[in-house]
Amino acid sequence: MRHAAAAYAGERALTPGERWGSLLEVLLGAFIVIGHNVFRILPNEVPILFVLLFISLRLRDGRWTVPGLERPRSWPKTLAIAVIAAAILQIGSELVMQPLGSHLWHHPEQASSVLTTSALSWRSAMRNLAIVWSFGAFGEELSYRSYLLTRAADLGDRSKIAYGAAMLYVAVLFGFGHFYKGPAGILDSTYSGLVLGSVYLLTGRNLWASILTHGISDTFAVLIVFMGWAT
Repeated sequence: MRHAAAAYAGERALTPGERWGSLLEVLLGAFIVIGHNVFRILPNEVPILFVLLFISLRLRDGRWTVPGLERPRSWPKTLAIAVIAAAILQIGSELVMQPLGSHLWHHPEQASSVLTTSALSWRSAMRNLAIVWSFGAFGEELSYRSYLLTRAADLGDRSKIAYGAAMLYVAVLFGFGHFYKGPAGILDSTYSGLVLGSVYLLTGRNLWASILTHGISDTFAVLIVFMGWAT
């Protein structure tokens, strides 16, 4: 019998075995994220999670294609949503989260090595843009939003409440994925995870919306450094 919680977006109910499998994947994902970023006992988590995503899709769903990467119904609408979301992410970060983090821990967050003053050249700026779009926008959104968020939502049979709880959990995990930034940076990155996760869910799990939001936000950061406006 179809479980009522699985009615969200017309998805089928998951079997107990599938939910247990998802629990193992969620725990493994957390171990990979914390193992690399906090304890430094594993390589970078993004390539590992990227591979696990496709293995999971193949073994569990019999496919290689990633849900959410289908062509949006409207590219202009998707882009407009991403621009607005990126503005919310940047404004909230600059005016609320970073000052709050500095106040709580009396130390500003550490900047990413990609966003440094070495970007004050066209070559460095183009290199950094390639990194933030491929590794950040695509890699992290596929790893955190598409993979870990979905597997965490599996535990609640992919109901609306389960997706909301999974979004919060993955946002915190995303914060610890930026452990090198210090406590203030973890707080700020958790906020970024909340914005990106909200965009992903509010657009019907359209991964392109969160990818574009992430990429536009990081592009703005690279531009700030390139123009010499960073403090």
